[in-house]
Amino acid sequence: MRTTQPQFPVPCPPCPTALAGIFSHKIKFLVAILCLLLLAGRTSWAADKTAFNDLLARAQQGDTAAQASLACRYRDGSGIAPDNGLALQWAHRAADHGNAQAMDFLGFAYLTGRGAERNVDIAFGYFHAAAGACARGAFNLGQCYFGAQGVEQNIPRALEAWNQAAAMGDGRAAAEAAMVYLSGEGVPANPAAALRLAQRAAELGDGSGLVVLGEIEFQAGQIDAARAHWQKAAQQKPTGETGPPTQPNDNMSAQEGADLLKLIAWRHRKNEPGVFAYIAGPHLHQGYNNCGATASAMLARFQGATVGGWEFKRLCSSPVGTGTDWSELLAAAEKIGRHWKLVTFPADTAGFEKGTAFLRGELDAGRPVVIDFRFTGPQYPGGAAGHTLDLVGYSAAEHLYILRNPAIAAPGLELITTEDLQRYWQSDGYSESAHGVLSRPAIVIDGAQRGRSS
Repeated sequence: MRTTQPQFPVPCPPCPTALAGIFSHKIKFLVAILCLLLLAGRTSWAADKTAFNDLLARAQQGDTAAQASLACRYRDGSGIAPDNGLALQWAHRAADHGNAQAMDFLGFAYLTGRGAERNVDIAFGYFHAAAGACARGAFNLGQCYFGAQGVEQNIPRALEAWNQAAAMGDGRAAAEAAMVYLSGEGVPANPAAALRLAQRAAELGDGSGLVVLGEIEFQAGQIDAARAHWQKAAQQKPTGETGPPTQPNDNMSAQEGADLLKLIAWRHRKNEPGVFAYIAGPHLHQGYNNCGATASAMLARFQGATVGGWEFKRLCSSPVGTGTDWSELLAAAEKIGRHWKLVTFPADTAGFEKGTAFLRGELDAGRPVVIDFRFTGPQYPGGAAGHTLDLVGYSAAEHLYILRNPAIAAPGLELITTEDLQRYWQSDGYSESAHGVLSRPAIVIDGAQRGRSS
């Protein structure tokens, strides 16, 4: 809102001599401030250099905690030039002498392929060795069990590891376990356990935990409590009107909290074709590399099925823990009596306009849609990555769409601008049938079921 400034009497202009004195004092003041800043910067640099030299000396003398810390510095470029080779060398030296943090460091490197050739078997081994003494190691061990990375999937074992990590102070592990108990993914749903773990995550200040706890409260009609927890999540990181899909992982729960604050009113708003739509539905947490099956399972659950994301994946021909071709998703839906079809639109502007008109028509009719995003950049293996999620609403006046994302905390709701939807809703890797041609794909409810969706 534009405001006007109060009007004060205008003073007489100072004489030239007074102006010269004012400018002289200002110049001296600015020079003094500049000198102080330079001195502070030099002092800070000297302190950092001294701290690094001390850390290096302790590492060279066999201090495994210093070696593990040095590995993190080299990986992250904290005060020094990043060097993955040196990061791994120091991590191996510490891990070989039993340092659990270094073992977790190496496990993550092998799991993600960051600084080391990706090897999930080696990654699992390091996480397993670290879990007893390192909360983050226990968290990552749970991730491996949940996502079938280096080990057969075992959701009860994943929950054991996450509970262990939560007891050691890892809030993210508590949040992950809460979501599994909340949705009943691979284990019977347990609302009491979900609430207890969400509260533990929130106590530890974890953003995802704050989001999940707020959702549990929202579903129970405790709107003020939900709002307070979402506000706390939103204050942890900078947020905007929306967050781009490529935002850092650490920002996701904060932006989701900010989005959920706006969506409180929208989730109770009456749908109006052509103007506004929001479709309530279940959220499932995807785990590693299971976005396609999980987004499809959310659509199936919306239609009344009880299938989970991993159960849906097992209906597909590709192994658990690997990507899923969309032809497999359509075939899996048929196996549980759900008839869907694939529609595509050109990747150009005309195709986007035609495609979004179609998508809004589906949403106006009360039917969510599965869509696929494509990200590009040097941070992705091979220069590109994809992500599958559900489109569940829009507001025409605000040029916003509502997504249900299996990769973020329950309820998984986030806002995206029309511009970002146009940029990211496109893919050439959703299916072999794409033949490498970029288009805008969507999976929609088909046939007689279109009239029976609820």
